[in-house]
Amino acid sequence: MSRRPAVLATAAALAGALALAGCSKPAPAKAELSVSGSYMPQPVSADMAAGFLTITNKGGAKDELTSVTSAAAGRVTMHSTVGGAMREESSFPIPAHGRLVFKSGGNHLMFEQLRHRPKQGQTVTLKLTFAASGPLTVRMPVESATYHPSTGH
Repeated sequence: MSRRPAVLATAAALAGALALAGCSKPAPAKAELSVSGSYMPQPVSADMAAGFLTITNKGGAKDELTSVTSAAAGRVTMHSTVGGAMREESSFPIPAHGRLVFKSGGNHLMFEQLRHRPKQGQTVTLKLTFAASGPLTVRMPVESATYHPSTGH
């Protein structure tokens, strides 16, 4: 018996598999999100605090921050600041290969209806929810009321 039919069948199967592999679409680009530089200045008010952080997207697709929640507050809102005017926002875009920055004097988070007043040295846990990516849990350290990340004071 000749081995030729078996060799031809194997070659045909391999060629078919390679053809199918060549027709498959590449995996769609997706966001790759991470959080850095998070902090909350110790609140001066018993019922409200600000929060700051940077969300970096190293992925090839944009995403959108759609909500923030924390057990430390009854409500967490997101605000933009343009020309000194603060406005509550329902979401913030995070561009592909870009960043979303929440900083003092700019975009920021507001922790409203605080359940307790966080003190310097404690941490506040929050959950970031996105339009496309899974949620991220962040442990935000509470710093002094006058803390500024560029100086560390």
